[in-house]
Amino acid sequence: MGGKFSHLLLTDLHSHSMASTESSPFKKIQIQRDDTTFDAYVVGKEDAPGIVVIQEWWGVDYEIKNHAVKISQLGSGFKALIPDLYRGKVGLDVAEAQHLMDGLDWQGVVKDIAASVNWLKANGSKKAGVTGFCMGGALSIASSVLVQEVDASVAFYGVPAS
Repeated sequence: MGGKFSHLLLTDLHSHSMASTESSPFKKIQIQRDDTTFDAYVVGKEDAPGIVVIQEWWGVDYEIKNHAVKISQLGSGFKALIPDLYRGKVGLDVAEAQHLMDGLDWQGVVKDIAASVNWLKANGSKKAGVTGFCMGGALSIASSVLVQEVDASVAFYGVPAS
């Protein structure tokens, strides 16, 4: 998989940092599932339909937060939620991102996504979908099959392994 992403080496690594000097439009929340708790970031209208925005292999970085803000502003508005699947870690280079993705508990991550969808529905969203790019796209497809509470799914690119 790393070979396909060699073009990402040219990406400005600064954009993958979570640090930001500007004020964030996100509300940081914690979601409980089974015997674990994870952070998530929410932006958008309180009672709007929900969208779980699933991170790329980099983690919850500037790019994925930017996508979530743009998604929250589409049409008449959405509530976008980004679950932190890496539990605070962000890949700053291709090798680190690959290592983080390879270390993921994929079944656990699908449970994180299910808990995120359920959080949205318990907090004002009548419907909730999932979307993602690359690794997040693959997880969007997997979630649409494995999580019955998902009302819609859009994978921009990425296909899950069987």
